[in-house]
Amino acid sequence: MSKIGIVAALAAAAVTLAACGSGGSTDTSGGGGSGEAKTLTLWHYEGAASAMGVAWADAIKRFEASHPNVKVKFEEKSFEQIQKTAGMVLGSDQAPDLMEYNKGNATAGLLSKQGLLTDLSEQAAKRGWDKLLSPSLQTTARYDDRGVMGSGKWFGIPNYAEYVMVYYNKDAFEKQGVEVPATFEEFTAALDKFAKAGITPLAVGGAEYPAQQIMYQLALSKAQRPWVDAFQLYKGKVDFHGPELTYAATTFADWVKKGYISKDSAGIKAEDMGTSFISGKFPMMVSGSWWYGRMSSDIKDFKWGTFLWPGNQMSAGSSGNLWVVPEKSGNKDLAYDFIDLTMKKDIQNELGNAGGVPVAADPTAITDDKNKELIENFNKLSAQDGLAFYPDWPAPGYYDTLVAGVQELINGSKAPDKVLDEIAQPYNDNLADIGN
Repeated sequence: MSKIGIVAALAAAAVTLAACGSGGSTDTSGGGGSGEAKTLTLWHYEGAASAMGVAWADAIKRFEASHPNVKVKFEEKSFEQIQKTAGMVLGSDQAPDLMEYNKGNATAGLLSKQGLLTDLSEQAAKRGWDKLLSPSLQTTARYDDRGVMGSGKWFGIPNYAEYVMVYYNKDAFEKQGVEVPATFEEFTAALDKFAKAGITPLAVGGAEYPAQQIMYQLALSKAQRPWVDAFQLYKGKVDFHGPELTYAATTFADWVKKGYISKDSAGIKAEDMGTSFISGKFPMMVSGSWWYGRMSSDIKDFKWGTFLWPGNQMSAGSSGNLWVVPEKSGNKDLAYDFIDLTMKKDIQNELGNAGGVPVAADPTAITDDKNKELIENFNKLSAQDGLAFYPDWPAPGYYDTLVAGVQELINGSKAPDKVLDEIAQPYNDNLADIGN
């Protein structure tokens, strides 16, 4: 999914101005109107060099050009900042007009259930967003009355897709005589070869999302679609001591013992993980397509590439994060116009050429071979029903639960079966809360 540097604190005085936030009068002209100037307050957490950051910066310029009486006030937030404070902020008078927010039951689903997000169903039909997004990408845009994704009203619009893959340093592979693995056995053999050469093969961020996604990839190596549907969509009972999660937790702990994952990684954040790979300190990094544009712009000293997690039918992945319109937005029509602009071919093509995975681009307009490969791998996953969402989605607060769990596996402070007990409890508590 995504996702990255910590920037400003939450907005304060500026949001009380009459032109922005919930205090501004709504301009329904769709073009800025002929009256007083308006401000569209926009929050997102994509880095400026990421594909989304590049495309959305251009979208802001185009939006202001087509809405001459409107100024877009962009405020960059961090993923963690919005993850932890969205519920509080969107219930206050400091809500922005438009915001990027994490998709899934525990995040967008929870806010929709709490009445904090605007129902976008009418706009999705009116503006054709429902035609541009495939059924699998619509899963994360729609939520029922329980806040469970996959059906019900539209509460968010994704304008890109994403998936988890392995980034690798081609020069490091060549030096150690390692080929790109095609099977899981070849993958572990590659990890072992680097470790025996005194090189920690995987750059890992245990303090945020990356480590838990590795554990999820391991679970998916033993999983079928019914297990994913049970875990993510509550379409069956999940055994946290079944083969999928038991294998994931025990193998993850074993990888730490074997030196595939550094024992120091428990305190490493995602940004530091990424920069360590970019600087050439690690030969591999398991993370999402949201890093792709950054890799393209920042890696200068070695050749690099990507491959899908070997041997898996499924991978963590989905639509990208969502554009959501807070219920307290004072400029909803302008927010709808901005979303619509990011779904247009020009912005979609730009997103693809910047290293993103667009949802409505013209394939012939993607000119870079590496970017084509990125999109082709996504299409391969999507075609084989391989998008398995993300491990922290099922329950509110589950992200922090999983971070703590994988940190305990890295530190060796708890055995895998005890960690599985810990992550089972809030999941099962949430099932009871929603009546399952």
